[in-house]
Amino acid sequence: MDDQGRGPDPRPEGAPGEAPEPGAGTVPRQLPYEGVWRFTASAVDASVPQARHAVRDLLYRQGVPVSDDLAQGLLLIVSELVTNAVRHAAVLSPVLAVEVAVGAEWVRVAVEDNHPYRPTALETDHGRTGGRGLLLVREITREAGGVCDIEHTAGGGKVVWAALPLKPARVP
Repeated sequence: MDDQGRGPDPRPEGAPGEAPEPGAGTVPRQLPYEGVWRFTASAVDASVPQARHAVRDLLYRQGVPVSDDLAQGLLLIVSELVTNAVRHAAVLSPVLAVEVAVGAEWVRVAVEDNHPYRPTALETDHGRTGGRGLLLVREITREAGGVCDIEHTAGGGKVVWAALPLKPARVP
């Protein structure tokens, strides 16, 4: 939440470092849109659209070169991951964290909570009205040529993430 309690605040956790002088060391020059931003939100339904809008605004404000299709896929992934944390982890994790990391050729979105349960992607069951969020995340990520995973955190919780290339995947 921001300082006024109005929803997620996507200010950078650590501002990107200064680009080195030409010829100084072997560190590649950082692009203006590269960085890592992290914000927290309450594990409540209202955080789903707030997180989606915060990520959309961050990508736009930083000038990240995302196509409309990639942006829509990323925002759907954020919605699904935050929804899962709200629905399944809120009992043990009343606060969740959303992280956006952008590199020269990729963008990664992640949602972290303090619940130890590791979710699994369910297979399609046409009789159910829910339960396919991770399956959808996995499919969007695969079609974009990216990767997604679930990892345990040092504190006993988990982080669910998806990394997508900024350039479209080549289809043979």
